[in-house]
Amino acid sequence: MTSRKFIVPALLALLVAGCSETKQITHELASPNGENKITFSLNGNMPTYTVNHEEKEIITPSALGFVLKNEDLTKDFELVDVETSTHDDTWEQVWGEKKNIRNHYNEMVVKLQSKEKHNLEIQFRAFDDGVAFRYVFPKQNIKDSIFIMDEVTAFNLKEDGKAWWIPAYQENRYEYLYEASPVSTLDVVHTPLTIENKDGVVVSFHEANLVDFASMVLRHTEGSNLKSELVPWADGVKVRTTETFTSPWRTIQIGEKPGDLITSYMILNLNESNVLTDTSYIEPFKYTGIWWGMHIGKYTFWESEKQGATTKNAKEYIDFNNKEGINYLLIEGWNKGWTPAWYENRMHMFSFTENADNFDLEKVVEYGKSKGVNIIGYHETGSNLINYLKEIDEGFALYKRLGIHNVKIGQVGSKLNMKEWHHGQFGVNYYRYVLKKAAEYGLAVNFHEPIKDTGERRTYPNMMAREGSRGMEYNAWSEGNPPSHETILPFTRLLSGPMDFTPGILDVEVTQGYPGKRVHTTAAKQLALYVTIYSPIQMLADLPENYEGNPAFQFLKDVPTDWEDTKVLNGEIGEYITTVRKDVHSADWYLGSITNEKARDLEVSLDFLDTDAQYEAQIYADAEGTDETHNPAKVSITKQNVTAKDKLTLKLGASGGTAIRFKKL
Repeated sequence: MTSRKFIVPALLALLVAGCSETKQITHELASPNGENKITFSLNGNMPTYTVNHEEKEIITPSALGFVLKNEDLTKDFELVDVETSTHDDTWEQVWGEKKNIRNHYNEMVVKLQSKEKHNLEIQFRAFDDGVAFRYVFPKQNIKDSIFIMDEVTAFNLKEDGKAWWIPAYQENRYEYLYEASPVSTLDVVHTPLTIENKDGVVVSFHEANLVDFASMVLRHTEGSNLKSELVPWADGVKVRTTETFTSPWRTIQIGEKPGDLITSYMILNLNESNVLTDTSYIEPFKYTGIWWGMHIGKYTFWESEKQGATTKNAKEYIDFNNKEGINYLLIEGWNKGWTPAWYENRMHMFSFTENADNFDLEKVVEYGKSKGVNIIGYHETGSNLINYLKEIDEGFALYKRLGIHNVKIGQVGSKLNMKEWHHGQFGVNYYRYVLKKAAEYGLAVNFHEPIKDTGERRTYPNMMAREGSRGMEYNAWSEGNPPSHETILPFTRLLSGPMDFTPGILDVEVTQGYPGKRVHTTAAKQLALYVTIYSPIQMLADLPENYEGNPAFQFLKDVPTDWEDTKVLNGEIGEYITTVRKDVHSADWYLGSITNEKARDLEVSLDFLDTDAQYEAQIYADAEGTDETHNPAKVSITKQNVTAKDKLTLKLGASGGTAIRFKKL
């Protein structure tokens, strides 16, 4: 690692434009390769910034600062000092889409003082894949509580680009289909917000290292201008703190093409290093679950004649897993509290230690151990956190006693405790508390109905995956996810971190499900999703009977969940994407390619493979004439030898895909 720090005036541009009324002080910070630049200015004592990518202006002069309950930290500043440094090191992920990540940036710290003699620092970092900044309000002569009422950070876009967005302040949190429209037509939207300009440059706005702060959404103001908006507490205050605060990083990832955003690790680099001393219980895996059958109506979540979580059903799933070499099983509904309309009940009460009728957790865990199958714990809070936090230690202690090291935790409900937004400061602190508590008990976490990911998996690698978008279950009981949905997610939601999307439905017409409901893909596309949608834990979501005897199931057994490297070969947002990943435990590569409702042929070069080596390409593709509505479950399986000098033409049916294992010979 190299790091240097120095006083900036001798090395950065400093412009003082003398005028009887105003003066402008400007400092510029460039990324290591010089392509991305962020410029801080103090105009008439008001702080602003701009962002440029090469010669293109991305962000025009935009406001910086906060409004506190008793002070305006947006103007009347004096510049106290500016310092810069550079940093370059490489760190290793406990698990991830890329094992070794380089963290290379230049930093500028601007120190300001308000007319009230309060200090505020703005820390800027410039990376080759984007820029970021955050605010630090250091400890000073403030004895009372600090209430942040507004953040004025603006993102004034030079161009009215095409944005892919989902709405903020909605009942279902993040579970909406993405829409595409000009920035100038937006209202209030969640991040990551991805925008493509006419010249092809793509930018994505998000935040990193969200700790003890409100989540940021973006509100359209005028023209192509956006403004940070902090999700409030129920009483309207945005952030409560004492003495000091540090905001999350406001991040702007920049790429020449959409795929560049996917292989940007800036969000992770802006988080703190791993703080867990014991990571022995943390491992990527694939799992099955008594889950899809509940969503399609074959089983119920609650005690009934069709109850899914029974000891008998659990043992049958364990036997299937043992036969197929799948080491994990999730059993939802194992505990007391599930009723047909539980989600309609305000502050519903679940037990986190008491077995449902017809189920014995201890016997199931022991049976699983005898068959080499680990049970994943499940806690549904119903957003009744008063009840959950009373029982969380007892529930986690039960799992620890039984040797369970993974837990899925749901927060179904429009607001936490029927009062607070999931992504306000209350929710942010709740999720971090639960994650830390899980680590105390040796548990890795899969959050559903979560706060958005901002890279905390680097600091707490027991944060494995989360939901935070429309997943597979919407295909079981709603109009479903359209063919474009999975071609948008990698460029939007997945930029924040792994998603528990729960792919792998090979019976895409859902023959045992509700009439008129189906998965809007081919089976081959379902295979490809294991490569295009990243998660260290991947569910094999279909019913066991739909896997048994199906030759396409072999790919799902083979595909890893931990990777040495990731590359995006091609992609257009909402149209198609082709991703390749190298297995961390072997020399094999895996490819996933998917398309929207349009059939298309994509030629890909195999130059990512090792030179002077031969591979067997095991190809799982849409059979001839197959698409979403024509024989969608049919998968063509072929093999051929290839080298890095070869090219392949991938033939994707409408809402189809191709999945390939490149096995090194």
